[in-house]
Amino acid sequence: MTRILAIANQKGGVGKTTTSVNLAASLAATKRKVLLIDLDPQGNATMGSGVDKNAVDHTVYEVLTKKCQPATAIVDAEIAGYQVMPANGDLTAAEVELLSEIGREYRLKKALGEVSKAYDFILIDCPPSLNMLTLNALVAADGVLIPMQCEYYALEGLAALMNTVEQIQETVNPNLEIEGLLRTMYDPRNSLTQDVSRQISEYFGDKVYRSVIPRNVRLAEAPSYGMPALKYDKTSRGAIAYLALAGEMIRRTEDIKKKNIPEPV
Repeated sequence: MTRILAIANQKGGVGKTTTSVNLAASLAATKRKVLLIDLDPQGNATMGSGVDKNAVDHTVYEVLTKKCQPATAIVDAEIAGYQVMPANGDLTAAEVELLSEIGREYRLKKALGEVSKAYDFILIDCPPSLNMLTLNALVAADGVLIPMQCEYYALEGLAALMNTVEQIQETVNPNLEIEGLLRTMYDPRNSLTQDVSRQISEYFGDKVYRSVIPRNVRLAEAPSYGMPALKYDKTSRGAIAYLALAGEMIRRTEDIKKKNIPEPV
């Protein structure tokens, strides 16, 4: 069973791309087959995976606009250990082109139907806004992973995202769930961090991952070398934290599979 997860938060700078790249690498390190879809026109997840966004022949833009088949746009991120459907500045035009199209919010879902069986996990790195690209990701996904900093304004942004998820559940994707909330750039010495973390845990309960991602220099440095932290410095606190998150996610996925197995007659 393939798990398709949108990594989303309309607030920028919370670690969406860092999480997408490093979680993909950590899952791949456990011998899972992983596809990372870069749905942000900045193409940071593409570059952070060691793929030159300006040198690829096809991107997710052509997939969404039906100018190429999904499999054609997938490339190997050899250093990172997984595959990527890359993005670059061309993707900005997709929103405008899709505005007049019927069923535009289903484009990514239909495209993934052609390739999803080849993977254990498909991660979608969403742009920092609730636009047509993010909508496509949420329609295609089984779950939403929400990275967030433990600060006051994060709670405001979280409320807006939760409203969007509820609307999508009611209209176009009733199977969409909150996969989990991930606390990023975590500093336990900060009292505000602890206060916000406590509020999140009280409200969302076991939807909050036990794993937390610390502020870590190696995590910040790795993208400039075009590789996940696990490949840049596997002993770093950031790399270890994402490996722990991958393990937690795999356990949750196994639990979901068990629940879906019918009882023997």
